[in-house]
Amino acid sequence: MSGAAAPGALRIAAEPRTGLLSQRRRITVDSAVPGSLVTLRAETRRGAELWASQATFLADADGRVDLDRSAPVSGDYRVADAMGLFWAQHRETAEGGSIEPGDVSAPILTRITARAEPGTGLLDVPAAGIFREGAPAASAETVVEQRLLDGGVQRSEIRRHGLVGTLFTPAGDGPFPTIIVMNGSGGGINEPRAALYAAHGIQAFALGYFKAPGLPDYISRTPLEYFERALDYAIAELRPLGGAPLVSGQSRGGELTLLLAATFPERILGVVAFVPAAFVFGAQGAADPAEGWDGPTWTRGGEPLEHLWHDNRAVDWQPWNDDPAPTRHADVYVDGLHDRDLARASRIPIERFPGPVACVSGLDDRAWPSSFASRIVFDALERHGHTAERLHLDYVDAGHGITIPHLPSTEIERVHPVSGVHYSNGGTPRGNAEAGADSFERVCAFVHRAASRHTSTHEQ
Repeated sequence: MSGAAAPGALRIAAEPRTGLLSQRRRITVDSAVPGSLVTLRAETRRGAELWASQATFLADADGRVDLDRSAPVSGDYRVADAMGLFWAQHRETAEGGSIEPGDVSAPILTRITARAEPGTGLLDVPAAGIFREGAPAASAETVVEQRLLDGGVQRSEIRRHGLVGTLFTPAGDGPFPTIIVMNGSGGGINEPRAALYAAHGIQAFALGYFKAPGLPDYISRTPLEYFERALDYAIAELRPLGGAPLVSGQSRGGELTLLLAATFPERILGVVAFVPAAFVFGAQGAADPAEGWDGPTWTRGGEPLEHLWHDNRAVDWQPWNDDPAPTRHADVYVDGLHDRDLARASRIPIERFPGPVACVSGLDDRAWPSSFASRIVFDALERHGHTAERLHLDYVDAGHGITIPHLPSTEIERVHPVSGVHYSNGGTPRGNAEAGADSFERVCAFVHRAASRHTSTHEQ
């Protein structure tokens, strides 16, 4: 769709104008004055919040701007990337709310306006015939529609076997590769990622385990038996391709993903751990205030699992209550390992899991060292003779906030949604954005490979 304009005015196009959130858009501007400046502004209403980005570009000798070929000369980002108008958006209001969509059925609408900067253009050629008094207003606009739900995907709320979640099933008869998707210490149900997986042919069960309807408000003392029931439900009722589901989670959900693989290896086909931990940690920022940050997170058989903050002799401070660090180089995740006996007892024994393993991490993760944790995981697997696929996507300029593709990635300094503590996710907006888009595509391929390889092996 292009903005309608009189001859000689700007034209803007976004292709595809309508499509999945995961699709890249190509954005071009035509009919600008050669050598002139053109400013593009992108506005998106996300819930009650207005997000916007703006960048100014130099038109070429043909009066054209291709955002994938031309870097802005001014604005909110400075690289040749049409999706920069999306990932470089900042909040322009202060109504609160999440970056991720609350309603996966509602399209995300972004209005992109192109405006010629008056008086600009080539300065080394005669101006006659270029700037005409009374020329049409040099502006145009288009609206990009990004969807999470693809045509034919079925969304079903699951409230059975004591489970709380939402199932997204692709169109067709199946069986489909199936993945259980879990959030981190913010809790809730990760419907956006699950919906987008389903749009790519993967049946996805977004499973809540706290801070969701009918569930506890905190992560403290979450029983692993809850996830065991979810695995049994997926195997018995969802007909997963390969006979079992993969499991995946973000942050604390990444820790949980690896823990479930080590605890219930026979029920899990493969794992995808986003910015994970290699150890069981205490409840930290999502803790029940009655338990505190160093209380247990997970239980099994009614007993708490050992964790790295349980009377750790090497840790005399903690960063989860907004107190300043005692020194510039202090790192509780390094200090905690000095208590070797406790570190050994709380390490997740991932070598018990024989299936394919993927970890997604950021080298600049400032929330916790997910790259280090992922390397611990893969080193252990290699030492113990693991033969299935191992995939480590480790992004140099990314931090802890590696999300689904093409959402704003500018909010690096955050306030924790449970504890209210200030913290940094790390990374750069561009680095986090690139990690989100690249990892989503590669994880989808990993999930399809895991399910099809297992099926092919068992059919031989």
